[in-house]
Amino acid sequence: MTDKKYIIGVDGGNSKTDYFLFDMQGDFIDHIHAGTCSHERFSDGYASAYRVMNENIQLLLARNQLTMDHVATGAFGLAGADLPSQKASLCEIVERIGFARYALDNDSFLGIKAGSDKGFGVCSINGSGTCTGGISPSGKRLQVGGMGSELFGDEAGGYYLARKVLRAVYDYYYRSGPKTSMTDPVMELLQIPDKEAFAEATMDYVLARSLPNTELMQIMFSAADQGDRAAIGIIDNTAKQLAQSTVGCMHNLDFGTDVDVILAGSVWVKAESPLLFEKYADYVEQLTRHRCHFVILQVPPATGAVLWALELAWGRPVDSEIRRNIIDTIMHL
Repeated sequence: MTDKKYIIGVDGGNSKTDYFLFDMQGDFIDHIHAGTCSHERFSDGYASAYRVMNENIQLLLARNQLTMDHVATGAFGLAGADLPSQKASLCEIVERIGFARYALDNDSFLGIKAGSDKGFGVCSINGSGTCTGGISPSGKRLQVGGMGSELFGDEAGGYYLARKVLRAVYDYYYRSGPKTSMTDPVMELLQIPDKEAFAEATMDYVLARSLPNTELMQIMFSAADQGDRAAIGIIDNTAKQLAQSTVGCMHNLDFGTDVDVILAGSVWVKAESPLLFEKYADYVEQLTRHRCHFVILQVPPATGAVLWALELAWGRPVDSEIRRNIIDTIMHL
């Protein structure tokens, strides 16, 4: 048989996917940046997920004169890999592509491999959406949330927070809510002429999925920094929900005393105000006796897929020097 000298790491989000090819020494070979591979984004679900992943992986190999016979391991962090049934279907796809040894889970787990040199910890995702993933020192994995705010506490992420800002303005206008300094900036941003037009205009934005989430969050954080009660209430609730997911994940796994907590996603990484993190860290401290070491993830989560695949191939954590080289390579692509 052909020597298996290569690994593949895949970071598959809801809008884009990165496919990486490295050799077993941690040297970069090739990379494809493509659209989503998430079954949740296709009308025919898993059929297109297989088609898209297979096409890109075969292209990645073929243009380097390789086949699946050359691939030792793969690691897949995939959006939509939430429920056991979803993970089972996605594992079938990966095996159909030709992987015999691989790791597959929700994309939140990539942040742990990318952000902790130990290879285990808890990752709190707070980007366009939210999810929490944990990998214990023994290798056990657990996902908390990532499946909806109503049932699973996913009360964070840009899409959720933007709607809460609109809710605060609507409450002020029509539901005896507190006066909020967010009102005028929101009306100006969305070009809504008066409160009578607010409901229809905001519903149009929501239904079209065209809300300017980043700008609405900037309004919220700015108002909170100035003491706005409604904005502070939104942030406090989100901080508490994120902390409960983090600590719940931690307590359901076999961690020791110290735990690396990786914070990933645009809301965590690009927040212009420290208020959310400060409240989150306070709630975490109240809820657990573990010593938590918080790390803002500054490297691409896709790094975690490559490191995870190498770790699986080697049977041990990746050496620190090779880890740094992989991170530097992916950051500068």
